[in-house]
Amino acid sequence: MYKKNAWEKYTKDEMTLCMQFSEGYKDYLTASKTEREMVISSVNLAKKYGYKDIKEFKTLKAGDKVYATNKGKNFAAFIIGKEPITKGLNILGAHIDSPRLDIKQNPIYEDNDICYLDTHYYGGIIKYQWVTRPMALHGVICKKDGSLEVVNIGEDENDPVFCISDLLIHLSADKLTKTAAKAVEGEDLDLIIGGGITFKEDDKATVKANILRILKEKYGALEEDFISAELEVVPAGKTRDLGLDRSMVLGYGQDDKVCSYTSLMALLDSNDLERTSSVYLVDKEEVGSIGATGAESKWYFNLVARMISMQEGNYNELKLIDCLENTYMLSSDVSAGYDPLYKGVFESKNASYLGQGLTFNKYTGARGKSGCNDAMPEFMAKIRRIMDDNNIAYQTAELGRVDVGGGGTIAYIMGNYNMNVIDAGVPVLSMHAPSEITSKADIYEAYLGYKAFIKEIK
Repeated sequence: MYKKNAWEKYTKDEMTLCMQFSEGYKDYLTASKTEREMVISSVNLAKKYGYKDIKEFKTLKAGDKVYATNKGKNFAAFIIGKEPITKGLNILGAHIDSPRLDIKQNPIYEDNDICYLDTHYYGGIIKYQWVTRPMALHGVICKKDGSLEVVNIGEDENDPVFCISDLLIHLSADKLTKTAAKAVEGEDLDLIIGGGITFKEDDKATVKANILRILKEKYGALEEDFISAELEVVPAGKTRDLGLDRSMVLGYGQDDKVCSYTSLMALLDSNDLERTSSVYLVDKEEVGSIGATGAESKWYFNLVARMISMQEGNYNELKLIDCLENTYMLSSDVSAGYDPLYKGVFESKNASYLGQGLTFNKYTGARGKSGCNDAMPEFMAKIRRIMDDNNIAYQTAELGRVDVGGGGTIAYIMGNYNMNVIDAGVPVLSMHAPSEITSKADIYEAYLGYKAFIKEIK
């Protein structure tokens, strides 16, 4: 199916399956707001489906199901196919980082009996969207003795939450004359974590001292431990159904966790494959895919090289080159959903619509396709056949009108290895906002489309 309402093709039983699938997704999203949490959730899911850590294997054979992690922020899972790995992989790749606020290394301060944590925003955000809403604090505190304390405050109904204040309307005459980009400055996104109650330390009673006392009692953490902490400020609360018909999902971090979950479930629900198939979940896409845990890292490719050696008993670089050149990949990343309230930024013939299924972006980038992958038409033709043969609702799109904006994914990075790659994901409204919107039909069609892809592409 192409450019049609996906809901209309469902039988009653298929509608039930669609709705049930999104229940698992909502639970996954609620429990996995950070990269580390995403990896933990993915490992736990993989184990339920019989996957084992690749470290438990000395050799690999057809049917083996393995997973691996990297620094707590990358996850990869593989079903070993009947064909040798050197014949190529079928990969579903998605990113697990989302826009947020990060706590600085020296963050805690007090001003007029209010205690704050200083933040630095991560990824592309519209800053005014992040004020005056309940926030949670997730992450880890790494101490000098090597111990690690996991932090998760604000999600349990008995937890306190945190907040960034905003100027009241009565005093906002000057503020309202500023552009939206300047109405809230990055340095003003400081998180309120306490106020009023003091603790006496060194003969001086302060609110900051009381907050530090609480942190020490709960986590054994000192102020200096912020230097080696990784704390992320994310919207508090569960992912919810949206709409009286419960047709949509409202939640934080759906870019790109919606594609991460659907990709992972597509692999976990697959068996007896001809080609070795994989899910690759990466960090750092929102800031350029850099570093040891981004798509630019060699970790995944080193892992594949090891797997070739484990399967064939020997290895040389030419075998990895052959594998990658024979690989097909869907860069599973979200697309900008058409928003009827903001029609002017979309080109309607080439837009992605909620409820019309899995979206393929032949290229992303900006202006003159800068930074895009631009998939081969021969590859797109194969995908069309697979989607049509399996009655998958799908559509094609660009990221808004030409010269209006743009964006990128990990597709071009993987394309650098001469593999066939195209972006394929779920349309999202309010992308990068604290709460994003998706259609349950698109989520389910993405899962079905990904599953058909890894089974049939060759």
